[in-house]
Amino acid sequence: MNNTQLEQILEHLKQGKSITPIEALEQYGCFRLSAVILKLRKQGCDIVTHHERNSSGIGTHARYELKQVAA
Repeated sequence: MNNTQLEQILEHLKQGKSITPIEALEQYGCFRLSAVILKLRKQGCDIVTHHERNSSGIGTHARYELKQVAA
């Protein structure tokens, strides 16, 4: 992961959009969204995780949403 991906994903979340791992891969080339989310949380961002059922009906995936940005 590079800082550019982190910055792009943070900006995405700041716009009030949520993001899933597949969206992060398609839009920003980010293979490990959970690592980006962890870094943002450590920087003080309040990010919540919603677990959603996959479209196939088998398994779940995470959808992340920003509640509050670090001051």
